[in-house]
Amino acid sequence: MPLFGKKDVSKKTKKDAEKSQSIEDKYDVKDLLGTGAFSEVRLAVSKERPNEMYAVKIIDKKALKGKEDSLDNEIKVLRRLTHPNIVQLLETFEDKSKVYLIMELVTGGELFDRIVQKGSYTEKDAAHLIRQVLGAVDYMHEQGVVHRDLKPENLLYYSTDDDSKIMISDFGLSKIEDSGVMATACGTPGYVAPEVLAQKPYGKAVDVWSIGVISYILLCGYPPFYDENDANLFAQILKGEFEFDSPYWDDISDSAKNFIRQLMCVDADKRYTCREALAHPWISGNAASSKNIHGTVSAQLKKNFAKSRWKQLMNAITMVHKMQRLAMNVSEVSDASSLLPAAAGVPNRQKCATIVEEAEIDDCDGDNDHGQDNNGYGTEGRKNK
Repeated sequence: MPLFGKKDVSKKTKKDAEKSQSIEDKYDVKDLLGTGAFSEVRLAVSKERPNEMYAVKIIDKKALKGKEDSLDNEIKVLRRLTHPNIVQLLETFEDKSKVYLIMELVTGGELFDRIVQKGSYTEKDAAHLIRQVLGAVDYMHEQGVVHRDLKPENLLYYSTDDDSKIMISDFGLSKIEDSGVMATACGTPGYVAPEVLAQKPYGKAVDVWSIGVISYILLCGYPPFYDENDANLFAQILKGEFEFDSPYWDDISDSAKNFIRQLMCVDADKRYTCREALAHPWISGNAASSKNIHGTVSAQLKKNFAKSRWKQLMNAITMVHKMQRLAMNVSEVSDASSLLPAAAGVPNRQKCATIVEEAEIDDCDGDNDHGQDNNGYGTEGRKNK
């Protein structure tokens, strides 16, 4: 296929071949962390520094045939981004049958799971989370990258520490803005911006809309737009029809509501940029309330987002056991417990479909079968409802 600059491997000299390293030269590839349609994610341990662990995404070239450009785009995007709140691509390898992406290992679990586990949760906590996301997306936009699929499942905690930072993952649908006009309808129903559904040319503002939706959910535990029928759901989004329902929003500050309205503005030209959102008093000032809203928010999160919970918990427990076994075999690891993901840090619980419009201006791969996996590194293919 060849990736990474489309070099013709047939023209490589013997000397070049001797110089090129394989993944086996640098890493011991260990336990399986997640699987998808065209790829899998495994734990990788540095041979030079055995206490350093990474996630390696392994893509089957044969299975990916015909979708090489989508993977090439994802790699190009990840190589452009270096930010403390973005899961980083560290290096790549390629052989005749597979492509290997060495990524940061993120073990802290998903956003909603951590909130449910908390004993206390306030607007200030939510504002702190969104401030991190806005900072990372603002940086992303400065680099000319639009994520196009921001949602809670793609926001992961870096570690199990109480003060762990949030990481943005899964750049399978991302796009470099200078690579052409974006017009393809792609993303996740419920988080996608009105202009995307309207099949209008769009830009960075679509990410801001998605952050507005996430902010709404963080403050009440349920989504602003919902309908079992996609056509009805899209009609709500196109009109920007959402409410701050009583009693769930009674204790939420007016500043928080104003912040959400600015981000979820149907007119993309009037919608806040990330930079403007970062300057809003709810984010940068002291407008966020300190009242504990954990009870109502966690109850709604469990009700609206905890799908197939038992299956997810079993998957998480299995992953913990695998990493425990590995940690026992690595003598250099002084604190193995710090490497283990939280048992409740479990995979996607929403029905997440990808909206696809074929033969559009953009080259967004609708199926994105190397997209999201259970660990946020992008391996499980999203499926339409």
